[in-house]
Amino acid sequence: MSASNGETQATRSSFYAGMRVLPKDERLAMYAVYDFCRIVDDIADDQQGARPARMAELDAWRSDLDALYAGRDPGRAAFLAPHVHRFALERADFEAVIDGMAMDVAGDIRWPSEGELDTYCDLVASAVGRLSVNIFGMEREPGVALAHHLGRALQLTNILRDIDEDAAIGRVYIPLDALRLAGIEPTTAAAIATDPRLDAAARHMAARAHEHYREAGRILAAKPKGHLIAPRLMEIAYARMLRTMEQIGWAPPRERVRTNKLGLLLTVFWLLATR
Repeated sequence: MSASNGETQATRSSFYAGMRVLPKDERLAMYAVYDFCRIVDDIADDQQGARPARMAELDAWRSDLDALYAGRDPGRAAFLAPHVHRFALERADFEAVIDGMAMDVAGDIRWPSEGELDTYCDLVASAVGRLSVNIFGMEREPGVALAHHLGRALQLTNILRDIDEDAAIGRVYIPLDALRLAGIEPTTAAAIATDPRLDAAARHMAARAHEHYREAGRILAAKPKGHLIAPRLMEIAYARMLRTMEQIGWAPPRERVRTNKLGLLLTVFWLLATR
């Protein structure tokens, strides 16, 4: 898949506007990373494919990454090659994303421990952040710290937004401790999704997300070197979405909250004016 296809895919993202203001090389690199993540995520979420076949697909991507970083024919990973070299993108971060998808393929995640959930968030979200901060031109230390906190904040917000969609395919990412604090002893994904006590469990998780947003905001407020409009946009828009969900609550039936694209564009203009 080419970088131009990545641009087509990225236009469907809520953060197309944030990526669009990046310089061309950085913008195309972000599209390529987005494309890679979309491809492996689709493999993990393919409910029609047998688990061994989906795992084999992920392993094929590992082989293509091996070839890319060894200087051999990278196969399907060819569209990543110019960006890997231009921005010194680390193989371990691409591998981590695949590892996170493999967690979903190995067995649908249901009421994980806090530690398991944190690992999952690191693999599927913070690893993407670590790739991104190289593209944004950030120094590695503040960049990795930002990826740690913002990645987790965004992923926890996504989980809280997608409770019903995840339950429909047998997944429950809300951790066991949070469920039990709400008085829920898990049985099935459907039973959890329809339990009115889920609101309390979700609010426990939302509080954790807010902690990560605060830490990410503190790092961004220090104005580290780099193109920071995209991460600032993600922090503002997703924290706003989380607050909206808190106002509505998570008791069933739930209303799926979406980002406001006009609001995102206005936020981009504000960020450009105040940087």
